[in-house]
Amino acid sequence: MTSIKVKYRSSTIADHEGAIYYQIIHERKVRQLNTEYHVTPNEWDESRSMVTTKQSSARRSFILSIRERIRRDVERLTKIDKRLDARGISYTVDDVIDEFQKYASKYSLFNYMESLIIKLKQLGKTRTSETYTAALNSFKKFLCYAKYLGLHKDEDIMLDCLTSEIMEAYEAWHKQRGNSPNTISFYTRILRAVYHRAVEDDIIENRKPFRHVYTGVDKTIKRALPLPVIKKIKALDLSLIPELDYARDMFMMSFMLRGMSFIDMAYLRKTDLANGYVTYRRRKTGQQLAIAWTKDMQKVLDKYPENSSDYLLPIIRNKGVNDRTSYRNAGYNINHNLKRVAEKVGINLPLTLYVARHSWASAAKAKGIPLSVISEGMGHDSEATTQIYLASLDTSVVDKANSIILSAL
Repeated sequence: MTSIKVKYRSSTIADHEGAIYYQIIHERKVRQLNTEYHVTPNEWDESRSMVTTKQSSARRSFILSIRERIRRDVERLTKIDKRLDARGISYTVDDVIDEFQKYASKYSLFNYMESLIIKLKQLGKTRTSETYTAALNSFKKFLCYAKYLGLHKDEDIMLDCLTSEIMEAYEAWHKQRGNSPNTISFYTRILRAVYHRAVEDDIIENRKPFRHVYTGVDKTIKRALPLPVIKKIKALDLSLIPELDYARDMFMMSFMLRGMSFIDMAYLRKTDLANGYVTYRRRKTGQQLAIAWTKDMQKVLDKYPENSSDYLLPIIRNKGVNDRTSYRNAGYNINHNLKRVAEKVGINLPLTLYVARHSWASAAKAKGIPLSVISEGMGHDSEATTQIYLASLDTSVVDKANSIILSAL
């Protein structure tokens, strides 16, 4: 095992700041590891090998920050030593120092997340890599803000420097920007997953920095539309406004395809349609589903004959353009135009492609279709997932039951 001691080297000039360094001993070989921390002689406690400060000192916050950074350095050195020792291969004191000096390049939050994002892409988990990238970019913006206010001095942050205070400040920053609790939680949950991955990799100790921030999921506003409104959307004459006509058609196609998610719609291939059925595998769960192809579905498809791609629906149509980019741009434009469609039928609900999925589940429930059948139709892993959908859709049945109970009092 390695011995790690915090030492103080006095300045050659009286009363001037001296330097903090670490004495590292392994197999009777001694090395010194210099730091950037400097304190005056009366700010060093030789008996405790620790920086010290008085309550009334003007440098108190500065000295306390140095003390915290020393603690983290010693923790990192100890971690490195344990990791090298666990490999069962002989190592030197220089190996410990070398690993420590590489630590920042390997285990800063940004570098660690970027390495995970690369792995996710290599594993074909494109969507997850995109959410990790979004969370990383969000936290980078926050650190720029924190640096501007003097809350954090560096552009990056070490994994073991993620504290409860930092995460609470991150949450507060999001709130100042007007983001909803679910949006904030989305980013925070990803950062928590990264942090826990680092704990599992034995890079850091779990100091539970997320214990005071919200990482749940609030019930969202009612997203489903009743069948009469779906019929109005279907009946709209949008022939003179092609972009709205197309957005409405993709909305209706999602509804008719049992609330199929937009990503699954986009990646349907022409070969998936055979013998009167569309057969596909959900990208989210891997579950295989088969849906009967109807005349109304074919009618929508026939409106867009210019499709030279291998994909069934007119979503990813441009050859030579990244499929993922085409899919995302199409989704953005459709959702933007659906808001105008909503205005034409007089509904206040923010109309998106996702509403079609909720609406199909709601319509199925209203028709008395069993939960197990709805769950299978939507390709959910369990009925519990379907219940989450339905729980946020329509409370009228519960309200009616409650009024009957109350009237009996």
